[in-house]
Amino acid sequence: MTVQDIRSFNRFYTGLIGALDYGRHLYAPYTLTEARVLYELAHADSLDAADLRGRLGLDAGYLSRIMNRFEEAGLIARGPSRSDPRRRRVTLTARGRETAALLDERAQDTVGALLDRVAPGDRPRLGEAMRTIQDILGEGERPEESVELREPRPGELGWIVQRNAALYAAEYGWNTEYEGLVARIVADFAEDHDPHLERVWIAELAGRPVGCVMCVRDEAPGTARLRLLLVEPEARGHGLGDRLVRAVIGFARGAGYRDLVLWTNDVLGSARRIYQRHGFVLVTEKPHRSFGRDLVGQDWRLELHEPGG
Repeated sequence: MTVQDIRSFNRFYTGLIGALDYGRHLYAPYTLTEARVLYELAHADSLDAADLRGRLGLDAGYLSRIMNRFEEAGLIARGPSRSDPRRRRVTLTARGRETAALLDERAQDTVGALLDRVAPGDRPRLGEAMRTIQDILGEGERPEESVELREPRPGELGWIVQRNAALYAAEYGWNTEYEGLVARIVADFAEDHDPHLERVWIAELAGRPVGCVMCVRDEAPGTARLRLLLVEPEARGHGLGDRLVRAVIGFARGAGYRDLVLWTNDVLGSARRIYQRHGFVLVTEKPHRSFGRDLVGQDWRLELHEPGG
């Protein structure tokens, strides 16, 4: 392996994915860097300019020009950071989220077309080669930074049902009644949901799903409901649960909901601690017999209005 080998591969790959002419490649008026900034903003509750510079390694002046262009186009809104008033918080507007979703859809289609050119028998070998490159060159990267939060792919709504049923049976002894509940929740979403108001996230690590969460409309007007938060055992302890909950909160706030609610059970201690860290307040508790166990159900609520709003 030589420097020239790596440079040759880089030239081949950037040409293959259209990185040098990204806007024309996706039929969109954005460069690869601009699209990446939109992607980062779409997958976070909120970020500030310093966060974006750190994540993407961008020059401050260059990033400022991108932010100014996005603000003029109505894609972002900037305001004081909730944690540090000296910083400027950046969030996507509704138009910005629609733009990011469109770019993501076109990127998915482009990669899908590329993958269609690969023989089915060669795809596992290709995937393993890509993971090998990531493992070797990404050594030292923190696990939570290498996890991607994305839309579910075909078949992954079924994965949510299967993993919920398997994990809760193994860890808490819950029976198939719980699997039936999860299946109904997922089926309702799959059959009828508004993508502007409801969403599912899959957390992917090393090419496979390791977590999920949902945000759906509640029966109460102006209220969203967080459902089916799950993190695989091997992916726990790295802040992934917090990241999934932040994604739901940011989406619900951006969609204009006033409140975010959830129902859980007192035995799920790790999940409850995540909810408390994000400001959820326990509203009611009620004993019940479900899933083959005696449990205490809990309703939690988070007000989504901005401070001073």
